[in-house]
Amino acid sequence: MTVVGFHHSHEQIHPRALLEAARHAQDVGFDAGMCSDHWAPWSATQGHSGYAWTWLGAALATTDLPFGVVNAPGQRYHPAVVAQAVATLGAMFPGRFWVALGSGENVNEHITGDRWPSKAERDARLRECVDVIRALLDGEEVTHDGLVRVDRARLWTLPAERPLLIGPAVTPATAARHADWADGLVTVNQDPAVLREVVDAYRSAGGRGTIALQVHVAWAPDEDAAFALAREQWTANVVGPPVAWDLDTPESFDALVPNLTDDLVRRSVLVEHDPARLRDRVAALVALGFDAVYLHQVATDEKPGHDKHPAAEPTSTPADRNLRAFLDMAGEHLVPQLREVTA
Repeated sequence: MTVVGFHHSHEQIHPRALLEAARHAQDVGFDAGMCSDHWAPWSATQGHSGYAWTWLGAALATTDLPFGVVNAPGQRYHPAVVAQAVATLGAMFPGRFWVALGSGENVNEHITGDRWPSKAERDARLRECVDVIRALLDGEEVTHDGLVRVDRARLWTLPAERPLLIGPAVTPATAARHADWADGLVTVNQDPAVLREVVDAYRSAGGRGTIALQVHVAWAPDEDAAFALAREQWTANVVGPPVAWDLDTPESFDALVPNLTDDLVRRSVLVEHDPARLRDRVAALVALGFDAVYLHQVATDEKPGHDKHPAAEPTSTPADRNLRAFLDMAGEHLVPQLREVTA
């Protein structure tokens, strides 16, 4: 059966409201959760970016769902610190936590003040970090001198079973590179032909484990509201790699928004108001070869006490109060049916 999960967007939702959403996702029937570990949102319109690792401890403790997180070791994070965080969550919640290790984006990593390396150097640094993290999780003492440096590091608290180390990939080339180290793969919705190439590249290179797909969705009860949600919350995310890797602030992404067409938004987000049609569109993507799908409703759930600017009056936007309605709809019309999809 396909695992049907919910993506928890720290960039868009206050961490307290996001924790409520995690519990509600479990209540309506979702099988799993995931999130990304970012320093900043992609757009000032999104307006949040809570600390993923703190939030994950609370989410794992207050639900029974397994969770994963996408993390970039090597610049903002020393790999030994990532290994300790992974080991601690794995020790507290056996079999319920995985981490996807990627090469990162400048919007999150520039805060260290270090230079932003080329993609080739970031990929090489990631591989060193993966080797360090895996060795530490296996109980080894690690000393390493390369693109990252480690001095006699050892984890004193180890999980009974090592959490899975997943490779995140957008392109077939990256998927193939991950195949010799990753315990699985995670990617994001894009042109179906490219998605098929990503799956094939990973499997052809010997990639093992499950392959998961994150799908950006803008759902609302009518078409105009659904598109207004997508346009407000996710237009800046239409900017793809390599540009998205190198921009350094949310404002840099927002500066490109006026040049991004409605058609580009619709290619990046499944804009839909009909639950059955949304189910079929997601199912068609899952059938390309995915073992799990994580639905990301590109909405906020702002309410008094959760507003982005506590001194200001809460404002109404197309995204407000949409998240809970999406979860209720998905629990009834999407989750049970998507579980039955096979490649």
